[in-house]
Amino acid sequence: MGEPEREEREPVALVTGAGRRVGARIARELHAAGMSVAVHCHRSREEAERLCAGLEAARPGSATVVAADLLDPAAAAAAVVAAAEERWGRLDVLVNNASTFYATPIGEVTEADWRDLVGSNLAAPFFLAQAAAPLLRAVRGCIVNIADVYGHRPLAGHPVYSAAKAGLLMLSRALALDLGPEVRVNSISPGAVLWPEDDDPGRRRAIEGIALGRSGDPGDIARAALFLVRDAPYVTGQDLAVDGGRLLRV
Repeated sequence: MGEPEREEREPVALVTGAGRRVGARIARELHAAGMSVAVHCHRSREEAERLCAGLEAARPGSATVVAADLLDPAAAAAAVVAAAEERWGRLDVLVNNASTFYATPIGEVTEADWRDLVGSNLAAPFFLAQAAAPLLRAVRGCIVNIADVYGHRPLAGHPVYSAAKAGLLMLSRALALDLGPEVRVNSISPGAVLWPEDDDPGRRRAIEGIALGRSGDPGDIARAALFLVRDAPYVTGQDLAVDGGRLLRV
């Protein structure tokens, strides 16, 4: 009699800031592709619980909510990764999506602003990657960092955010070098995807600078993430601009 067949467990993805907006859409996309998903949230606990309930209804045992404040990056990262490992015993994919975004005009920036924007957009992704690295290496997994076109070209009035996202782009390349060959690391730079409801003039101006002449939606980012996770085994250290051609114009 041969050896019994080992049970094939579905891959596990941890998506930060997944309670709503782009993060929630990424979580749904990866779940629909057959992955279990750890839905991280901070203040969006209610939305995260609803998302998780829907995923669990579709496939029992495939989703869990992990709440943590990533501005305590080292401790939070260890706790979030440990929660995913405790639930499923593995981690295949880390999507660093959680982000803080607001204006920081020169002359008005506080140390708290700096800690908040750099902490959420750069420090947290680093410490999450560091905490997840042993698990990801064990399964030859991957990391996808959600950057921003403003990491390539700064947004006026947002120097701290722009610098933090530029740092995330370089961090993605550095991690690809240091975690290879076992772990692939890439980033996505979204363009005009989500807008405040009361910002129609700003939206119209931005669309005028987009080669495709329209804004995108969270599904565009989610499908790009799935591509990098599932369909790009020979791609690492790269940034995929999902911006409709916005970066083509100065």
